[in-house]
Amino acid sequence: MADEPLVLGIETSCDETGVGVVRGHTLLADAVASSVDEHARYGGVVPEIASRAHLEAMVPTIERALREAGVAARDLDGVAVTAGPGLAGALLVGVSAAKAYAYALGKPVYGVNHLASHICVDQLEHGALPEPTMALLVSGGHSSLLLAPDITTDVRPLGSTIDDAAGEAFDKVARVLHLGFPGGPVIDRYAREGDPAAIAFPRGLTGPRDAPYDFSFSGLKTAVARWIEARRAAGEEVPVADVAASFQEAVVDVLTRKAVRACREEGVDHLMIGGGVAANSRLRAMAEERCAAAGITLRVPRPKLCTDNGAMVAALGAEMVARNRAPSGWDLPADSSLPVTEPHLPASGDPHGQDPGHGHEPGHTHGHGHRHDHDHSHDHVHELSGKNLYSS
Repeated sequence: MADEPLVLGIETSCDETGVGVVRGHTLLADAVASSVDEHARYGGVVPEIASRAHLEAMVPTIERALREAGVAARDLDGVAVTAGPGLAGALLVGVSAAKAYAYALGKPVYGVNHLASHICVDQLEHGALPEPTMALLVSGGHSSLLLAPDITTDVRPLGSTIDDAAGEAFDKVARVLHLGFPGGPVIDRYAREGDPAAIAFPRGLTGPRDAPYDFSFSGLKTAVARWIEARRAAGEEVPVADVAASFQEAVVDVLTRKAVRACREEGVDHLMIGGGVAANSRLRAMAEERCAAAGITLRVPRPKLCTDNGAMVAALGAEMVARNRAPSGWDLPADSSLPVTEPHLPASGDPHGQDPGHGHEPGHTHGHGHRHDHDHSHDHVHELSGKNLYSS
């Protein structure tokens, strides 16, 4: 174990300051400082508030993680950080901190992808990822099916949400039911007392001519809202538990059906589920049932590792070090639209991410900066999801 890479990971893509310390596939520390309570009264994450909270929490959270891990900063083999996707200002705080620590310590810095990190975190729970890995990532901002032949260099999107992500739909339905924010955990609780077959809510994009791996939850959200409004207009009581259970069943049915289909058609016998919505109890149960029936091995990390955290970033960073991938340059950017096809951002001039063997010393910049042609415009008010509200 002493020969395995020791990496510190920093995650600041949204409203939580996460810092993890990992040695190989072993989690040593996972410290999180959340600003979710500061955003609750606005009904969503306010980017400026999140960025300022990261600034205040960064150093204390790093120090706490190092103490919990029982290691000194000088012993690290590298510093990994979420370079994107996410809120631009929040990402910038994390990237700046990671470069500062790495430079001061004389260690390499690795800018990694938030979504790829959600996949890699499962190594801390269940050991090395099979290759290829099929991953279903579901959160407040993402609903994606990804095929990863190599988590450090090759992640392929098979499908994604075309409108509301699953976690966003949970938040909006909870709002219509007057259950508060975030919606994921509270709908999960109410659904346990309800009948999932009570109301036949629609399953989006499941017709024979629909994209087989894409997701759409906007129509479902609207159908639930209209059903509730009709009951209230008629002066009838809304059966909250039944609505929650029926809505949740519709979401989980579509997610698991498409994920199992992707495994079958791609010839993959493992399915990994990650992201904040992976903490949902019904999603876990239905995925287990359908994977077992299809002969597919299901891998789902414990709930605390499904939500945004520094451990997942450290896990991917440790894998980069172990596989001799090139570190990032000191001009590492914060890329709010970083595509999942780029698991990490190597130094400019080394597009394949393979370390050619040169040193990575403080002050040595590789190339002239990393550039993308992506559209960096995005909605700056993010719905609150069920991140960090489930116990481990």
